[in-house]
Amino acid sequence: MQIDTAWRLLFGGMERDPQGLSARVGAIIAEAIRTGLLAPDMRVPSSRSLAEALGISRNTVNAAYQLLIDDGLLVSRERSGCFVATADDKRGSGQADAATTADRAGGWAARFAIRPSRMPQISKPRNWMDYPYPFLFGQFDPSLFPTNPWRESVKAASSVQEITRWARDMIDDDDPDLIDQLRHKVLPRRGIFAAPGEIIITIGSQHALSMLVQLLVGRETPVGIENPGYPDVRHMVGMVTADMLPLTADGFGVVPDAVFASRRVAFVTVGHQCPTTAVMPIARRRALLDAAARHDVVLIEDDYESDLSVEGDADLPCLKSLDRADRVIYTGSFSKILAPGLRIGYVVAPKPVIDELRVLRRLMLRHPPTNNQRSLATFIQLGHYRHHLRRTAAVLEERAARIADLLPDLLPGCRFRRDFGAKSFWIEGPPGLNSRDLVRSARDQGVLIEAGDIFFLDPAEGRRFFRLGFTSIATHRIEPGLRRLGALLQDAS
Repeated sequence: MQIDTAWRLLFGGMERDPQGLSARVGAIIAEAIRTGLLAPDMRVPSSRSLAEALGISRNTVNAAYQLLIDDGLLVSRERSGCFVATADDKRGSGQADAATTADRAGGWAARFAIRPSRMPQISKPRNWMDYPYPFLFGQFDPSLFPTNPWRESVKAASSVQEITRWARDMIDDDDPDLIDQLRHKVLPRRGIFAAPGEIIITIGSQHALSMLVQLLVGRETPVGIENPGYPDVRHMVGMVTADMLPLTADGFGVVPDAVFASRRVAFVTVGHQCPTTAVMPIARRRALLDAAARHDVVLIEDDYESDLSVEGDADLPCLKSLDRADRVIYTGSFSKILAPGLRIGYVVAPKPVIDELRVLRRLMLRHPPTNNQRSLATFIQLGHYRHHLRRTAAVLEERAARIADLLPDLLPGCRFRRDFGAKSFWIEGPPGLNSRDLVRSARDQGVLIEAGDIFFLDPAEGRRFFRLGFTSIATHRIEPGLRRLGALLQDAS
């Protein structure tokens, strides 16, 4: 394993006195873990590589690593090396959580009202673009980004006149041009026709969902979530109310039964259920709306793959477009369509809801950056958005077809699902598979996949599942990547 520049810089100011050298090496690594420079599940250099890079003995590095393993900061995995310990590693070994120990020493633990760091998170390597086979969902693919059209749009939004319009403090307002483009060229594709006062811009869909939880969920509010489902929604809701129940679901999505009727707010992904990709049929969508009206349930529709239509999925109307009783609050985002780093999402809801969200957003961050809003509005207005959707949809359809053709032969012991238009495959591995182990061994082979247990209330239920995305992997890399993954699955069975 080669030592990159970051590791050399990490130890750049280290004293070289042999007395206590292993402790200093360990302390530097421990501090990097504590501050987040070294993320959970990150592989650390081999003792030989680090010793050679630092010009110290290998025994010194081994001693430092052993101290970190004893403290629960590192974990040694057979035939793989040493890694920064994850929450699962610490629970499985019974070792003390280093962060908790540090909290006690500093007196901070008792001060925290919540502990978000203890919530399991979807984890992906920060340097995922360096891996040859990134089967990740929702990540940015440089080959698909419309670089020149975007530059044109940014340039148009950077004239003196335009800067004068968007550079001022908007207080709690949004860029009127973007609202206009959403109303006339984006939302109608989903069957939604909204007035200007029924839309608010957010910093991605995550911000939208977080604000809606704050606005609608109190300590005793009965909330329904999908299981499996988006873990961040589960965490957001769980931090606010103790009355959270998993909604009953079948192969078509959420079932409007007694559990659903008992909820005041329900979070749903009907376009492509997260993570199974299930597309809810139109009859079920209407039944869900009818039940919501009868039992006074507000539906939060997270249409996270909205607008990037593949294989005609845009022909199926979203819940919001069918809503005649103001029961549905709709969230969308440009993250999956253009790039996650753009951080532009939106909420469509009745005006009283939007009015409250504006005040709430002002208390949090006033308004999202208006230069990005204006650039995006120009991008849509010039026709680049429509062209980008057509081009990207064709590429993704080709990738999806390629994976579907290869999976039966290369992953014969697995069952897979991908409903039309989805940008990922939901894979059920053979009995006894631990997808966490598969994720780690696949990463060592340059293949990135996502473990499925994170999506379940009870992680044990998702132990053998994993998600295979294709928005971030080039088409010509799909087959060799799946072959490597198939070989690992065969070895594991």
